[in-house]
Amino acid sequence: MKQQVYRWSRLWISTVLMITIALTSCSQPAQSDQTVKVNPELEKQILQVIRAHPEVILESVQAYQQQQDGQLQQARQAFLDQMKTNPKAIIGSSPATGASTQDIVLVEFSDFQCPFCARAHQTIQQFMKAHQDQVTLVYKHFPLTQIHPQALNAAKASWAAQQQGKFWEYQNALFTQQDQLGEELYVAIAKQLNLNLDQFNRDRQSPQAQAALQKDIQLAESLGISGTPFFIMNGETFSGAVELSEMEKVLATVQASKGQKN
Repeated sequence: MKQQVYRWSRLWISTVLMITIALTSCSQPAQSDQTVKVNPELEKQILQVIRAHPEVILESVQAYQQQQDGQLQQARQAFLDQMKTNPKAIIGSSPATGASTQDIVLVEFSDFQCPFCARAHQTIQQFMKAHQDQVTLVYKHFPLTQIHPQALNAAKASWAAQQQGKFWEYQNALFTQQDQLGEELYVAIAKQLNLNLDQFNRDRQSPQAQAALQKDIQLAESLGISGTPFFIMNGETFSGAVELSEMEKVLATVQASKGQKN
């Protein structure tokens, strides 16, 4: 009888914890006019179960974490498999440069206000200059808005420049003038690149810009990416302000792997 009560208690606590975590894991709290009321008797029973079996809390959290880890691994594997079998689907409408063959694809998740992304940008430029005939570079937006207040606006501005075929020039200007991010800089760069300013302003403020960025953000979150810069080259992942030598090693690994398959 005690064992049955314990099993039911564990299930009960697990359910309560999973619901609680789900309700508090969003970046922005959901707005509601309704106030959740807890039955005092139910609350008393839950506390009694917790006091009697505190270990079920740890077990439930561990089970939930394992479930989340499993889902994350599945999402990552599906993404990596698609990079190999259908790179065009991964690239989508994202800006891409380099090799047109898309045999080796380097996906970069980046934030225009992140200092490490600016450092990595210099390395990527060197890397792509040496391997632009072998590697396809794809840029995905991942503005960390909670710590970088200008990241989203900068991303929207670069997306608007992309609509006029000047993403890479605009991206480079943002990273090289990162300490000046703001409205004045966004317009100044647009003028320097001879963009149509009316179209530029419409595009960066459009729902399409927000939707495009949100798509990249959701992809990054589904892959469990929590910081920038983050890179995926075919099946190899690496992050941070990487050195050129490290990127060369990753490329060599990818090339060796493809050589073994061919």
